[in-house]
Amino acid sequence: MGSLTDVPGIRVGHVQRHDAGWLTGVTVVLPPPGTVGSVDVQGGGPATHETDALDPTSLVSVVDAVVLTGGSAYGLASAGGVQRWCEENGRGFAVPGGVVPIVPAAAIFDLGRGGDFSARPTPDMGYAATAAAAGEKEGHDVGRGNVGAGTGALLGRTFKGGVGTASVTLDSGVVVAALAVVNALGLPIVHPSPVVEPAKTLDFDRLNHREDKLKGPAPLNTTLVVVATNAVLDVAECKRTAAASHAGIARALNPSHTLADGDTVFCLATGGVALDRSDETARQISLITLQSAAADVVRLAILDGVASAEPVSTPAGDYGVYGAE
Repeated sequence: MGSLTDVPGIRVGHVQRHDAGWLTGVTVVLPPPGTVGSVDVQGGGPATHETDALDPTSLVSVVDAVVLTGGSAYGLASAGGVQRWCEENGRGFAVPGGVVPIVPAAAIFDLGRGGDFSARPTPDMGYAATAAAAGEKEGHDVGRGNVGAGTGALLGRTFKGGVGTASVTLDSGVVVAALAVVNALGLPIVHPSPVVEPAKTLDFDRLNHREDKLKGPAPLNTTLVVVATNAVLDVAECKRTAAASHAGIARALNPSHTLADGDTVFCLATGGVALDRSDETARQISLITLQSAAADVVRLAILDGVASAEPVSTPAGDYGVYGAE
């Protein structure tokens, strides 16, 4: 199925804790310098940071890192540690006296799932996840399942969610890839597929009775996605690609984009391969092809996250770091 790191220059780091009341973590996507990015939020209950800065009408166009985190709005504090790492390494928007790293973030709701409501991702966890990503080699394997921001993820408030990833390479040489953190109210839309096997962690006979899963406390859920490509895109084209990618969430999960979901898609374009823009028709076809592929890989990444979910173990009192040498 490939992974987000099939896009040259993209690296991913996970940090998580699942001891002493903790069940949460941080995932950082670290793109190469100069990567253009934008975001589209279609969930009714988002927990986000710096998303307005990625609007095509705003000043900046370059993204230094993307943070996906647990801990709901509290977990957005982890972005401070990512900014600290970026500043120390000279990555950011140049201003008099230094740089201001552009580090958008989005969070899932996993508060209290390890037993301690106050156990939330910290700036130090964000820093560690960024350092883990930076220490990876080109094209490294990406941790899947209950790692990073997917550590405490749930699906339909009953089953384990998690981190999944997928990619496709188009005939033009453009790579389109996605990484998803699945913590959804919705359940998988299951149908025969030659590509994706049903998730072994789910009892699909029970999924036919979804009303049993939707009772109880008010749902607080989110699917977070980073789409990346090596194509040359401007900020407006990244914004449109992020918006089109939400179709992949709707194809994979039902319901999706509810009032209680914070469904958010970031799009990153590293700019290695030029699209055919020889005339207006060629430009439109190139973008439609890329955006259709983005929706497809988002769907596959979500189903991969469900299929990959499984318990993990870490020495008590320590961070579990996935993505570091």
